[in-house]
Amino acid sequence: MTKEDVLKEAAEKGVKFIRLQFTDIFGVLKNVAITVEQLEKALEGELMFDGSSIEGFVRIEESDMYLRPDPDTFVVFPWRPKEGAVARLICDVYNPDGTPFAGDPRNALKRVLAEAAEMGYSLNVGPELEFFLFHTDNEGRPTTVTHDRASYFDLTPVDLGENARRDMVLTLEQLGFEIEASHHEVAPGQHEIDFKYSDALDIADKVETFRFVVRTVAQQHGLYATFMPKPLQGINGSGMHSNQSLFSKGKNAFYDAQGPLELSPTAYYYIAGLLKHARSYTAITNPTINSYKRLVPGYEAPCYIAWSGRNRSPLIRIPAKRGSSTRIELRSPDPSGNPYLSLAVQLKAGLDGIKRRLTPPAAVDLNIFAMSGEERLAHGIDALPASLEEALTELSKDSVMKDALGEHIYQRFTEAKTKEWDSYRLAVHQWEIDEYLATY
Repeated sequence: MTKEDVLKEAAEKGVKFIRLQFTDIFGVLKNVAITVEQLEKALEGELMFDGSSIEGFVRIEESDMYLRPDPDTFVVFPWRPKEGAVARLICDVYNPDGTPFAGDPRNALKRVLAEAAEMGYSLNVGPELEFFLFHTDNEGRPTTVTHDRASYFDLTPVDLGENARRDMVLTLEQLGFEIEASHHEVAPGQHEIDFKYSDALDIADKVETFRFVVRTVAQQHGLYATFMPKPLQGINGSGMHSNQSLFSKGKNAFYDAQGPLELSPTAYYYIAGLLKHARSYTAITNPTINSYKRLVPGYEAPCYIAWSGRNRSPLIRIPAKRGSSTRIELRSPDPSGNPYLSLAVQLKAGLDGIKRRLTPPAAVDLNIFAMSGEERLAHGIDALPASLEEALTELSKDSVMKDALGEHIYQRFTEAKTKEWDSYRLAVHQWEIDEYLATY
């Protein structure tokens, strides 16, 4: 869309308010609301905001930032009244001198995508987002009381969240999503909605929109939607599997009809890059303390660094489809991460594998969860970090991943996450009271 297209559509649909949206370094959605009379000025990139109040942005003495809306992200919210409608635009953040702001996650992804383009590649991504629906208490605060006792692919009357999920799908379709599937997941109260793959920047925008829509529709049904990776002990956590493929000159660069498993050398280099940097990019793809409660054996989430064309226990799986649909599935990311930064580090890792022509280890087609420690060692299988602290240490040693983020984001992210870890480490938790108080 052009600026003129946006102005015309806003007028035709009776838009009165526009939310200019962007994210902080943690992927938390922010917005500045303007009236339609200010839209043309906004589309010219002339609207300023105070960046010092946004997590990970700038200090108060250098706070002026500019929002530059992306016209392609213009949509009208279908749950608002048609008279005085509300629309949104996703924005890039710029410095006063007209240069891209180094702390803007969307700009970080665009920078790595530009690097891929220089190598002749574009990245397509298809995410699979899982989430939980919980009851709220009498004051509207979220609880961990599930609304059902359903399991994988169950339906009404067991799946009491089906109506909410149906409305989520309909709303997402009104916002331009092509929904491929929606279903109840393994754990009680857990759901998944899958939408069609697209280019990486569009998908990162869609993930932010998806989380916003799911929460909004859940609220309309008296429920609370959470993308927390592991809200309940003893059941499966929520992941965001990342299906990805590189295209070059209009063709899938991962497909080779004559190659082993019908995969091209480029695909193997890319897999090797993802495996090589897995321990360090996990700090970005799994950025919370709670993320590491999901990455444990026994609950379908990968915690071992390996790949396979068959089973689902390794970090990377190769889905069966070939030809233009050839892709690799990275299974470790979770939906709490910043989608721009998550895709930036994944792509950067894969590109590093291509540049260095890295060779992945042999595929592991056995159930890694059932292996002993000695068997994993014999197969050369390493593990993902067991904590946020360990992941941050690995990230600090990886210059390639730090380059993907840029110095500004890397420093602000690690400072904030180190404080988060220290806060957790210093707190006394209920488990410790239950375990030790009466014994010692």
